[in-house]
Amino acid sequence: MGDDWSQFLGPNRNGVSSEIGLISKWPESGPKLLWQTPLGVGMSSIAVVGDHAFTMFQDDVSQYLTALKVVDGAILWKTPIAPSYSNAMGHGPRATPTVVDDNVFVFSGEGVLACVNKADGKLNWKVNVPQELGGKPSEYGMSCSPLVVGETVVVQSGAQQAAVAAFRIVDGKLVWKAGHGTAGYSSPVFMMLNDAPTIVAFVGASVLGIDPATGNVRWSFDYVTDYDCNTASPVQLSASTFLISAGENHGSTILKISGDAASGQTVAPVWQSLARDSQLRAEWQTPVVYDGHLYALDNIGSAGPITNLVCIRLSDMTTIWQQNRFGKSNLTLADGKLFIANMKGEVIIVAASPAAFTELGRAALIETTRQAPVVSDGRLFVRDDRIVVCVDIAAK
Repeated sequence: MGDDWSQFLGPNRNGVSSEIGLISKWPESGPKLLWQTPLGVGMSSIAVVGDHAFTMFQDDVSQYLTALKVVDGAILWKTPIAPSYSNAMGHGPRATPTVVDDNVFVFSGEGVLACVNKADGKLNWKVNVPQELGGKPSEYGMSCSPLVVGETVVVQSGAQQAAVAAFRIVDGKLVWKAGHGTAGYSSPVFMMLNDAPTIVAFVGASVLGIDPATGNVRWSFDYVTDYDCNTASPVQLSASTFLISAGENHGSTILKISGDAASGQTVAPVWQSLARDSQLRAEWQTPVVYDGHLYALDNIGSAGPITNLVCIRLSDMTTIWQQNRFGKSNLTLADGKLFIANMKGEVIIVAASPAAFTELGRAALIETTRQAPVVSDGRLFVRDDRIVVCVDIAAK
C-alpha cells in the first residue's frame, strides 16, 4: 500500500511523495489509463485517502465536493457547498480538499469553509468566512486549501483585521483570528521552527508565523507584490529556515527564525534574490526540495508566458542548471523524479538530479490544468475542467 495524498501538496504540504518503485518513463504504448471520470469546471486538485479520491468542481448551479472510487473512478457522492463561482481569472472552486479522520474540509471560490462526512458526503457545517469576519473574497477568488492543526481548521479569511482564522473542526465556530491585511493565494503550512509549532501563512503582503494554539502572531515579514499575488506555499529548508517566493518579477527570500517560543522569536532574511534578475520567481508553483537541491519553476515577467525549470543547490543557492522556456507547469517529486503537469495537459517526467536536465518522458493526458500531479499508491491523478484521469505509474 502506498502513501495517501490527503491534502494540497501531499501529506506534508511540500509536494513530495515518499513512494518508490515508480516508472522512469512512459510505456512505448503510452500511459496506462486506469480510468477517467467526467466532472466539470474547477481548479481544485485531488486528495486521495484509502479507496476514495476527493476533488471540487462546479456546474451552472453549484460548487460541489465529490468522492470518487480510486479503483474505477465511479462517483460515490457529490455535495453542494456554495453557488457556482465565476471570475475573470477562471471559474469554479480553487482550493483542494483536506481529509482528516472522518472529515473532508473544503473552501469555495467565494470563501465558504465546509466540513463534510468522508463516508457519505453529509454536510456537517459550513461558514462563509469573509462574511463572518467582515471581509471580502480575494480579487481572483479564495484559493487557500484548508489546513487542519489539532482541533482547528485554518484558512486565510479575506478580512483586513483578520488575515488568517481558525475554526473548530467539530462545529465550525471561530477559535481565533490573526494578522492583518488582504488574503494571498497561498495555503498555510504547519512547520516546527526552532522546536516551536508554527503555522506559516503567506498572506497578501507578508508572511506570518502564528501560534496554532492561540492565534498569536510570533513574527511577521513584509513581502509586498503586485496584486497581492503571494501564491506559492512556503517551503521549509531546515529546522530554522524556510523559503518564500513570488512571481510578478518579485523573487525569493530565505528567512531564518531565531529564539524560542517562550522568550520570543524573530525573523530575518539570510538570502534574497529579488526583482527582474532574480534566480527564482515562483508564480503559483511551489518548489520542491530533494537531496540538497531545490527544483522550481521560475516565471519571467509580470505573469508572462516564459517559465524556466531550474535546479538550485541549497548549500550556496547556486543555480546548477536551467531549462529555458520549459513552460508554465506544476511539479511533484516522487521516487527521485519530477512528475510535471503543464498548461498543455502533458505530464512530463524529469530526473531530479543536479547532473543535468534530463527529460525521461512526456505524454498528453488532459487539457489545460494548473494543478500538480497527485501520486498515491502507484497511481498518478490529474484533472482539467472536463475530467479526472488516473494512470498507472507503478514500475513492473
